[in-house]
Amino acid sequence: MFKFFKRMKTIVSSELNSMLDKAEDPVKMLDQFLREMGEEIQEVEAAVAKQIANEKILKRKFEDAEAMVVKRQEQAEKAVNAGEDELARRALAEKKEYENQVTLLQSSYEQAKTDSQVLKSKLDEMKKEYQEMNLKKDSLKARAEAAKTRTKINRSMSSIGGDESRRGFERMEEKVLRFEAEAETSEDLAVQSRTLDDEFRKLDSDVEDELAELKKAMGKE
Repeated sequence: MFKFFKRMKTIVSSELNSMLDKAEDPVKMLDQFLREMGEEIQEVEAAVAKQIANEKILKRKFEDAEAMVVKRQEQAEKAVNAGEDELARRALAEKKEYENQVTLLQSSYEQAKTDSQVLKSKLDEMKKEYQEMNLKKDSLKARAEAAKTRTKINRSMSSIGGDESRRGFERMEEKVLRFEAEAETSEDLAVQSRTLDDEFRKLDSDVEDELAELKKAMGKE
């Protein structure tokens, strides 16, 4: 019974990495182990209660036998005082039987008492270990979740920097450069397509503007 509990404790304490390697969900496994530990404790509690009840029964029988030894002794003395030797013999004979029972019951009671103390000590130890595992569970669950999150982030970062993503980015960059080159080319072509008359009209327009500004400055408008 106690070996099973020890095995559960060992798994929870030292084999979290093994569970991760086997692709088992450590959070669910920890909950399962603790449920099994709790069930094991309940079974041990029932066994301890049964042992304590047995101890109490033996104690009562032992004390009853002791009381009968005293009673038969007193009855034998009373019979002797009354001159009833035969009655005294019968009382002493039963006293002897009860004395034998006292010897046997005392041994059984003391052994049962020792067994009860051992079982109660083991049960207390199991409960203490269970409480420790229950507290440790929260820490292990947090560590497992953190590890899963880090793995997810690392995988995402790896995919972002992968060859496929990089090639896609480079293709978009090339398109932007091509659009810019096409825009510059169209501007050059627009300039080249202007006629000589267009150039002179622009020049005449600039001269007229400059003349108007000069007249305005000289007050000759």
